[in-house]
Amino acid sequence: MAPQAPEQTASDAEPADEVVARREFAHVLGEFRRNAVLVPFDAYGSLWTAEQGGVRWICAFSDEEALADFARARGEAEREWAYRTILGARLLDVMVPGPAGVALDAGSDEGMLFPPVAGIVPDAVAVDLGGTV
Repeated sequence: MAPQAPEQTASDAEPADEVVARREFAHVLGEFRRNAVLVPFDAYGSLWTAEQGGVRWICAFSDEEALADFARARGEAEREWAYRTILGARLLDVMVPGPAGVALDAGSDEGMLFPPVAGIVPDAVAVDLGGTV
């Protein structure tokens, strides 16, 4: 008789919707890492960041239209927005000053947050959430 795998109880198994959400996020993260994004700079030549919920976020945009929409929403469409095109992987792996995450297309319906946690940013700049991510 072949050995049987131990039964998983509801408390042992990750809920199916959580598994799907993790896979979808991994896919989106992979796409972000493989594509170039626009990263605006502030008046001092630093990455343009915002703070929300005690976390610093580097703002990145998928294209010029998304950046222009953001500028209009802030009432700053008339000023010049200096930016660089940076590969998403480079932004996460090299340019994130810790601890900070990346906010892609902030303020839009398609916006996405990449928080400063292990598996997204380098461990040296990651925030330990005690295994909750």
